[in-house]
Amino acid sequence: MKIWLPLDSAAVALGADEIATALVAEAARRGVTLDLVRNGSRGMIWLEPLAEVEVNGVRHGFGAMTLDDVAGLFGDLAAHPKALGPVDELPWMKAQTRLTFARCGVIDPLSIADYRAHGGFEGLERAKTMSKPELVAEVTDSGLRGRGGAGFPTGIKWKTVSEAPGEKKYIVCNADEGDSATFADRMIMEGDPFVLIEGMAIAGLACGATQGYVYIRSEYPIAIKVMRKAVEIARSVGVLGSQFDMEIRVGAGAYVCGEETSLLNSLEGKRGVVRAKPPLPALQGFMGRPTVVNNVISLASVPVILAKGAAFYKGFGLGRSRGTIPLQIAGNVKHGGLYEIAFGLTLGEIVDGIAGGTASGRPVKAVQVGGPLGAYFPRALFDTPFGYEEFAGKDGLIGHAGLTIFDDTADMLGMARFAMEFCAIESCGKCTPCRIGSTRGVETLDRLAQGDASAMPVLTDLCNTMKLGSLCALGGFTPYPVMSAVTHFPDDFARAKEAAE
Repeated sequence: MKIWLPLDSAAVALGADEIATALVAEAARRGVTLDLVRNGSRGMIWLEPLAEVEVNGVRHGFGAMTLDDVAGLFGDLAAHPKALGPVDELPWMKAQTRLTFARCGVIDPLSIADYRAHGGFEGLERAKTMSKPELVAEVTDSGLRGRGGAGFPTGIKWKTVSEAPGEKKYIVCNADEGDSATFADRMIMEGDPFVLIEGMAIAGLACGATQGYVYIRSEYPIAIKVMRKAVEIARSVGVLGSQFDMEIRVGAGAYVCGEETSLLNSLEGKRGVVRAKPPLPALQGFMGRPTVVNNVISLASVPVILAKGAAFYKGFGLGRSRGTIPLQIAGNVKHGGLYEIAFGLTLGEIVDGIAGGTASGRPVKAVQVGGPLGAYFPRALFDTPFGYEEFAGKDGLIGHAGLTIFDDTADMLGMARFAMEFCAIESCGKCTPCRIGSTRGVETLDRLAQGDASAMPVLTDLCNTMKLGSLCALGGFTPYPVMSAVTHFPDDFARAKEAAE
C-alpha cells in the first residue's frame, strides 16, 4: 500500500507528523506493507494534512486528516468521510498552470530518480550544449523577471554578471522569505529541492560562476534539512561538484536580510545592513566579486525555460509580465494556499473565485498584495489585472505575490500603524528616513487615532521622505500600505476623529 503525506511545514504544523506515526502503527497492526512517501504540499492548505492513496494507479486525496481518520485509509476508501477523489481532478488543481511547481507534492522530494522521471535535469542537459551568451539570451527572451518582488529582468542581471571581468563569480539564492503571506520559496525547497539546484547550476553555466550559496531563513528548519540533504545527493551523482558546487547557509531572523545587499553582508559574516548602490552586486557582490542574487522562484523557473524553450514560457502572461506566478493566498480566507497561474487574472477573480472569499463569511474589505510593504487594495480596484505594470499603475506592488485578505471588521488605521511599526522594528538603522521616519510614523498615526487631524499632512510628508530617501525597499515601500489605507479607507481615519470628539 502506497500513501503520500506531506513533510511541508504547513502540513506538519497541522499534524502531519502525528498522522505519519499513526499510519505506520496502523499498518503494522494490520500486517500491511506500507510505502509511506513524505512529499511536498499540493498547496491546498485548508485540506492539510492531505493524504494521498494510490488506487489503480491514480492518487486519491483524503483531507484534512485527523488521527481518527487514519484507520479508515485501510478499509473501504470510497466510504471514507474525508475522501476527495482523484487529486489531479480537484478544481483547485485542475485549473492551474503548473510549470515551476509541476513536481511539488507529486514526487518524493529527495528521490533523484523521481525527479528525473518527471522531467528533471532536462533543462540542465540542454544548457550544457549552449554557450554563455545563448543561455543568457534564452532566459532574457523568456521574459522572466525577479519573483522576489523587484520584478527586475533576470536575463539582464545574468548578462551583467556573465560579461563582468573577474575570475571568481557567484550565484546566491535569496531564500530569506520573510514577507507575510509568502511561502512559495519554502514549498519549493521542501517539496522539489532539485529544481532549485538545477536552476542554480544553469545560472552558473550562464554566468561563469563555479560556486553558489542558498541563504535560508532560520525559521525554515524543514527546508534547511531537505536542501542540505538534496545538495549531498546531487553532489554524490555528479550534478554538483565539478563545474558548479553550492552550500546552504542559514540566516538569523533579520527581515532586512531579504534585501540583497544586507543578505550579502550577512553571508560574509558581517552585520546585516544595507549597502549603498552603486556598486551593484552584479559587479561587486559577495566578497566583492560579480554575483547573481536571485530568489528561489526565479531560479526554480529556469529549468522549465531551458527544457521547453523561451517561447513556451513567454507564451503565458500579459504585457511585460510573462510566464506564471505562484499566488500565495492567506489571511481571512476560505481557501488559502498556493495557486500557480499565468499572469493576467484580475484581483477579483483571485479573491472571489480562487480563494472563495473570506473564512468568516463577511464581505472582503481589503487585500494586501506583496507582503507587509504592499498596498491595501479595496474592492473598487478588484478589476486590476495581476501584472507588474498594472499594479504599479494603481500605486501597488506585486512583490512576492503574497495576498492577505481582510474582511469588513478590519481597522485600516490600525493596519497602517502596523506597517510603520513593522518598519521601525525591522529597520537595520543604516539610513535616517527608515530608522527615524518609521518611529515618527508610528507616533503620527497614534496622533491620528486620537483624533488629531492636523497630523495628516505630517504623515503624507513623512511618507514622501521615506519613499524617496530610503536606501532600500523596507523604508522606501512602507509608505505603500500606509498611504493606500489613507487613500482608500478614509472612513476608518474619520471614525477615529469622531470617536475622539
